[in-house]
Amino acid sequence: MMMNENVVKILKAYMWDVATCSDDGNPNVVPVAFKNVTEDGKLVVGDVFMETTMNNVKANGKVAISAYDAKTYEGYQVKGTAEYVTEGPVVDMFEGLVEKTFRGAATAKGALVITPEQVIVTTPGADNKKVL
Repeated sequence: MMMNENVVKILKAYMWDVATCSDDGNPNVVPVAFKNVTEDGKLVVGDVFMETTMNNVKANGKVAISAYDAKTYEGYQVKGTAEYVTEGPVVDMFEGLVEKTFRGAATAKGALVITPEQVIVTTPGADNKKVL
């Protein structure tokens, strides 16, 4: 599915809350700053301190992301399936970014590559809960 330019703009500009769930139904949500939207519309997240998230993804592959502008309240939820990768250009990009940010005190161990399946408006107003 292709995301419209408003969704991509919010995803690129703001931090994400990434939610997953374990096989036994235990929810987990974490804020992420090491993230991006690829040219082909995938969402990618660098694995720095995300052990629980990664274990949940490995267990069932399901993920939901919330991103929003705290000033205008424009926001979106993206639901999709994710796979965990430990090598390739996405991981290389995050390794460089994390190394620079933490000056070697932390490293990217891998990345989530998320295929969006549904986008839902979270902006207050008439379109709230609208599926794009």
